[in-house]
Amino acid sequence: MPMPDDYLHRAASRVPYFSSDGETYLAQTPLRDLKKTVPLRVLSEEDLALWQTYGYVVVKQAIPASAARSLLDFSWDFQGLDPERPDTWYEDREYRSDLDRDLHIYGFVEAYQHQLLWDSRQAQRVYDAFVDVWDCEELWVTLDRLNLNPPNIKNRDRALIPRTDEGFDIELHWDVDTTLGIPPQRVQGIIALNDTSPELGGFQCCPELFRQLDRWKALQPDDRDPIRPRIDKAEFPVVRPELEAGDLLIFNGLLAHGVAPNTSTRNGVRAVQYLSMMPALETHRTLRDSRVESWRTLSTPDWNATLLGDATRHESLRYGRAELSDLGAKLLGLASWNGPELDEPVGEAACAEYV
Repeated sequence: MPMPDDYLHRAASRVPYFSSDGETYLAQTPLRDLKKTVPLRVLSEEDLALWQTYGYVVVKQAIPASAARSLLDFSWDFQGLDPERPDTWYEDREYRSDLDRDLHIYGFVEAYQHQLLWDSRQAQRVYDAFVDVWDCEELWVTLDRLNLNPPNIKNRDRALIPRTDEGFDIELHWDVDTTLGIPPQRVQGIIALNDTSPELGGFQCCPELFRQLDRWKALQPDDRDPIRPRIDKAEFPVVRPELEAGDLLIFNGLLAHGVAPNTSTRNGVRAVQYLSMMPALETHRTLRDSRVESWRTLSTPDWNATLLGDATRHESLRYGRAELSDLGAKLLGLASWNGPELDEPVGEAACAEYV
């Protein structure tokens, strides 16, 4: 989360994690080599082995399928789209910027603080799964959005986005600079809002490259692209894990991954909630204040420059503040993991208002 603070903060955790931005972390041991000290809560030993070997794991029914369906319905409604009328999915619109156009093509839904989003974030099974992969209980949840991607045709055709020869590629990329001598640790996740099928596109990854990453890097030129892999897909196949509504997929930032285009000819859509958790940086006052203020006022989070907020009617004008459980308050940063509350709570009587 790029904030105006270059200081390296230690997370409020027993395991030593350090970060300046709450997005990438320095750790004594890479997550793929971590030896568990906290008993597994959700993952099995086989799940953990899959996560550490291939860079991803699927948690079945992390939220109920009915909750996933409610989020899917909300995604349609928030954008004013009719799921039964595909013509509404491609109506002409003015774009604020090239980024705004790209986000529309990719299917991003600019809502961040609705109660349904927070219900997923503070779900016990979701939290427990991230505890398992970090071996750490003191976590913050990312303030991220939804994705509803219909077939990529008309004004949602990916061909409308200029192609580049290097750097970010939506179809396959890393989330961290893989040329660094000590690559940072990062974890991401998605919750499926409907059942997946190959023609809907969606999440894809290269697990065999993750397994052999150190060996592969040693054979590459010094000037290789740090975030876009150049690979033989026969040697390193790209796979699309199958997800059902309510499933949570957690993946390592060092797993090359991307989003395949939606090629459905039957008006099928790909829908997910982006959701991850990271060790809590409770001493990072700037970041903590920003997170709590976003929840309190329903303002667009500022941890990433690609988060724009809705151009037609901002979410702060549509509904009220989400209610947080005790767990949710800690995952936001409103309450401390190591005491009843943090010093100098943010916002007007904020701590008294989360439930």
